[in-house]
Amino acid sequence: MIRPHTENHMVSRIGWLRAAVLGANDGIVSTASLIVGVASAAAGSKEVLVAGVAGLVAGAMSMAAGEYVSVSSQSDTESADIARERLELATEPELEREELAQIYVQRGIAPDLARQVADQLMANDALGAHARDELGISDITTARPIQAALTSAATFSVGAAMPLAMVLVAPVSWLVWVVSAASLLFLALLGAIGAAAGGANIAKATLRVTLWGAIAMAITAGIGALVGTAV
Repeated sequence: MIRPHTENHMVSRIGWLRAAVLGANDGIVSTASLIVGVASAAAGSKEVLVAGVAGLVAGAMSMAAGEYVSVSSQSDTESADIARERLELATEPELEREELAQIYVQRGIAPDLARQVADQLMANDALGAHARDELGISDITTARPIQAALTSAATFSVGAAMPLAMVLVAPVSWLVWVVSAASLLFLALLGAIGAAAGGANIAKATLRVTLWGAIAMAITAGIGALVGTAV
C-alpha cells in the first residue's frame, strides 16, 4: 500500500512573491540611490531627507499604478483567450476534443489513451482543461492586479524606509557611506528572504540582488557628484 505524502511546492506563492520582492528591491535601490545621489551633490541632511520622503511616496504610488496596469493587461489577455476558447468549445467541440488529445499525445501519452483522457476531462470541465493544458492558465498563475498593486506599494514603502531611516541617524559627512553600506545589507537580507520563501538558492539570489543594487547606487552617486560639482 502506497502511503500518501505531503508536498510543499512554492509555485503557489509566485504571484505575490514576485510583486513583493520587486517592490522591496525597488524601494531599497531607488531610495538609497536617490539619497546617495543627492548627498553626493553636497546637500544637507534636511534636503536629503525631503528628497528621500518624496521618493518613497512617489515610488510607492508609481509601483502600485504600474503593477495594476501591467497585471491588468495580462488579466485582459487571459480573459480574451478564455472567451475565445469558450466560443470554440460551443461551436467546434469535436475539433477541440481532438486538439486536447493531441496535446497529451505530444507529452508522451498513447493516442487512444490520450483521447480517453480528453473525453473524461472535457466531460468534467472542458473549459478548465483547455485553459490549463492549451493556454497554460491556472488558479496559481492567473493574474491578480489588485493583489500585485497593493503588495508592490506596501513592500516598496518598507524597502524605502530602510535607507531613509539611515538619514536620521548618520552624520552628514558619513551619509553616503552609511546609506550605501546599510542598503547593501538590506538588499542581501531581502535576497535571502525572497529565496527562502520561494525555495530557491539563497547564496545565488543574495549575490544577484546585492550586486545590481551596488551598481545602481554607484552610478547614481557618481552622477550626483558630477552634477553637484558642475552646479
